[in-house]
Amino acid sequence: MSLRLYDTAARAVRDFTPLRAGQVSMYVCGLTVQGPPHIGHVRFAIAFDVLRRWLTSTGYEVTYVRNVTDVDDKILAKSAAAGEPWWAWAYENERAATRAYDVLGTLPPTYEPRATGHVPEMVELIATLIDRGHAYAVDGDVYFDVRSFPAYGELSGQKIGELQPAADTETDERKHDPRDFALWKGVKDGEPTTASWATPWGRGRPGWHLECSAMAEKYLGPEFDLHGGGLDLRFPHHENERAQSQAAGHGFARYWLHNAWVTMGGEKMSKSLGNTLLVDEVVQRVRPVELRYYLVAPHYRSMIEFSEPALAEAATAYQRLESFVRRAAEVVGEDAGELTLPAAFTAALDDDLSTPAAVAVVHEVVTRGNTALAADDSEGLAAALGSVRAMLGVLGLDPLHPQWADAGGDRRLAQATDGLVQLALDQRAAARARKDYAAADAIRDQLGALGVQVEDTPQGTRWELS
Repeated sequence: MSLRLYDTAARAVRDFTPLRAGQVSMYVCGLTVQGPPHIGHVRFAIAFDVLRRWLTSTGYEVTYVRNVTDVDDKILAKSAAAGEPWWAWAYENERAATRAYDVLGTLPPTYEPRATGHVPEMVELIATLIDRGHAYAVDGDVYFDVRSFPAYGELSGQKIGELQPAADTETDERKHDPRDFALWKGVKDGEPTTASWATPWGRGRPGWHLECSAMAEKYLGPEFDLHGGGLDLRFPHHENERAQSQAAGHGFARYWLHNAWVTMGGEKMSKSLGNTLLVDEVVQRVRPVELRYYLVAPHYRSMIEFSEPALAEAATAYQRLESFVRRAAEVVGEDAGELTLPAAFTAALDDDLSTPAAVAVVHEVVTRGNTALAADDSEGLAAALGSVRAMLGVLGLDPLHPQWADAGGDRRLAQATDGLVQLALDQRAAARARKDYAAADAIRDQLGALGVQVEDTPQGTRWELS
C-alpha cells in the first residue's frame, strides 16, 4: 500500500502523490515566539518529524521548512509588559523553542526562516494581490478582500456568509467587509518604530497570515506538496494563507495536514487557561525520550488528554522497549540483525501515519525478542533487535541513538554509573563464590533500594534501572 494521508481540504484520506517523483516539499507552521513552549505547542513538531522520517526512510528527498513568527501583536504586548525590547523577547523565546525541539529529538528543518527576514517578499505579494483586485489599502493598512475569492472558506468547510468578522485589527470600520483580514498593519501610536518597515502604503508590519504565504513561496515555490500545523491553525490562519496565495495565482499546498491538541480537563492546553506544562519543566520529571514516546504513540489526529499517570504509563512502556534493546545489544552486539521494517509496521504508517498501530508492532516484536533472549536463541534475538531498532529509528525513539544512549547527553555520568554498579556486582559475585549469600543478598537489596534491578540469567548477571 502506498502512503495515504488525511487531507483537511478534501476531508478525506487521499493517496499521496508528490509534485516531483522522489521529492517531497513540506511547509509546517512553527511557533509564534511570544513565550516558552509547553508540550501542547510542540506536538506538531513531533507529528511532522515522524512524517518526515517516514518519507525519508521510504526513499524520498524531503525539503522541510518550519518558520519562526518573531513579530506580532502578542510579542509586542508581552515584551512591553516585561519592559524588554520586542526583538530581545522574541529571540529569548525562539531559543526556548529550539531547545524544546532539540531535547525531544526532532530533526532540524531544511530551512527555518524568520518572518522579520522576509518583509520584501511580503511587500511583493501584497502588491500582486492589489494589482489582481484581491486587496486594498486604507490609511496605511492593507486588507484582503475575502469576497473577491469565491473559494474562501473551503479549507475549513465554512460558508462566507456564516463567518464572523476577522478579529485581527481594531479598524473594522475601514474594511469593505468585516470578514476582510489584514495583510499589512500600519504602525500605531506607542508601538516601537523598530517593529515597522517602510512600504508603498506606509510604515507598518506584516499580518500573521501573510508571513507564511511569502516564506512558503520563497523556499518551496508557488506550489508544493504538504502544508501542516496544529488543528487550531485551520481557521483563520491556514484558510487565509490559502486564499491570499491562490488569489495571487499560486497553486500553494496540495495537501493540508493538521495534528490535534493536547488537552487538560477537555480544554485545549493554552497559556490563557493557566494549564501549561512547559517542556523545560516536564523533561525534569521524565526523560525527554519518554515525553517523545508519550506524544508519538497516539494518532496525530487524536486529542491527547494530559495527565501525570498517563505520562508515567508511557514512560514505563518505553522503558520496556529500551530494556529489551539494551539487553539484546549486550548479547549479540548493537549492530546485529538487519534493520528491516515489518510489513505490519509499514502498513500502519502508510495508513495516515497510524502510530498507535506502528507502536503496537514494536511491542509485539519486543515480546518475540524477549522469548528469543530467554531461550538463548541468538539468531532470533538478532533479527528482533534489528527490526525493533529500525522501527524505533523511524519514530525517533531508538535507545541506542547517540541522543538517547548518553542518558541526556552526559556520557561521563553514565560511564561512572556503569562502573559503580559493576563494582557492586563484582563484590556480590565474590560473596556468592565464597558462599556468603547473606552478603550477596544485602548487596542486591542495596542496589534495589537505589533503583537498580539485578537479574541473574543463564548469560550472566544483568542490571537495569527499575
